[in-house]
Amino acid sequence: MKIININTQSNSPKYKQIVSSVEVAIAENRLKRNDKLPTVNKLSLEYSISRDTVLLAYDALKKRGIIYAILGKGYYVKSVQVNIQQKIFLLFDELNIFKEDIYNSFLENIGKDVQVDIFFHHFNSQVFKKLIDDANGNYTKYIIMPTNLADAATIIKLLPENDVFVLDQTNPELMNYPSVHQNFTKNIYDALQKGKSRLDKYQKMILIFPGFREPIGMKIGFEQFCQNFNFEYEIITEFKNREIKLGEVYLIPNDRDLVRVIEKSENQALKLGQDFGIISYNETPLKKVVANGITTISTNFEAMGKIVAQMILNAKREQVENECSLIMRNSL
Repeated sequence: MKIININTQSNSPKYKQIVSSVEVAIAENRLKRNDKLPTVNKLSLEYSISRDTVLLAYDALKKRGIIYAILGKGYYVKSVQVNIQQKIFLLFDELNIFKEDIYNSFLENIGKDVQVDIFFHHFNSQVFKKLIDDANGNYTKYIIMPTNLADAATIIKLLPENDVFVLDQTNPELMNYPSVHQNFTKNIYDALQKGKSRLDKYQKMILIFPGFREPIGMKIGFEQFCQNFNFEYEIITEFKNREIKLGEVYLIPNDRDLVRVIEKSENQALKLGQDFGIISYNETPLKKVVANGITTISTNFEAMGKIVAQMILNAKREQVENECSLIMRNSL
């Protein structure tokens, strides 16, 4: 039973004819799961084509998850879902409501005949590297959230450069890769400037910045704004065991700290938006109603997922700064 057919008179590249032959054989049930494919050497000799041509075809099928390789033994059928044209590796830092919005928007916009596998590195460099090592060569596209991991660029460079997209955060070492990202320094600065008329009534601005997961650009933008507009300011790593003073306004990236500040204000019988202020980071539906409305600086996470999907579908290699806005509410 002949599996591979190559027409030397056809204008179609030979590697694509090999791919098509495998797809047809699977669709016609001539190839089943775990069946072995003809060896690279056999096809090379039979059709007088280079080994590289055969390897290119098998690599394309492998990236789509249709076949797999066993070192020293050959290639085998892994999946009979030949309709899958794209197999995408999605590596997020953590699962939260914001990343869920990105993920759902991406799935909604990437189209059909696409398999998306999602993983989380939880800000751990070793996990980050292992996941990328395991994925390398098994996907058509790789979408990576490098966050602020110091060695992220070195690890990402192990992947095929033309198949990588960077999401949410980027840095100078990753400028070769297309991205949809936030400009945290600019976003913080511009949002605070937009809210300056309300900030002017406060005596001191305080950024709660643990510095582990939060992008350093937040801290830089905050400092630049306070210095340029002569605001007294302080940067603290945690809120625990702290009293809120009249005239303070807190910029809070982490929602756990947001809860702590609100609880403390209630214990001190302080009125939010009058005695002190709060600006939170990243919009959620609850912030519309909690404490009569929390002012928020936030990017559009749904747009982020949509844009990266469109970049993949349209084969675009761009670096896009995702829009950010200040959502004014009663906490300021």
